[in-house]
Amino acid sequence: MDQPTKIQYFTDLFAWKKGHELVLKIYIITKTFPREEIYALVDQMRRCGISITSNIAEGFSRKSYKEKIQFYSMALGSTTELQNQILVAKDVGYITQEQFLALSDLMLEIHKLLNGLIKSSRKYLI
Repeated sequence: MDQPTKIQYFTDLFAWKKGHELVLKIYIITKTFPREEIYALVDQMRRCGISITSNIAEGFSRKSYKEKIQFYSMALGSTTELQNQILVAKDVGYITQEQFLALSDLMLEIHKLLNGLIKSSRKYLI
């Protein structure tokens, strides 16, 4: 029976992989936004996406589970913030309903994965 691959790097985490996929999609989608949004919604959405994966990476490298939870929770907050921003983008007509649903599904998956990381990290708190 094959043993599961040990997670050695933050890039091995499913939450990070899905987050990275989301960042790439956000960059592609926001390229089509109006020029006047470059320093507004485009910048905010890209920063949120990067914040998700950056906080996962930083949390992974922390030694204490309390710190891990803190960074995974910040990634969760950035995920929720990005959910709000894509709702705005849809409502003002910058993305289609189909794009909105695809991004929402991906963010829901990331949300669940992050909750799993937080829950599993809590097991080790004394």
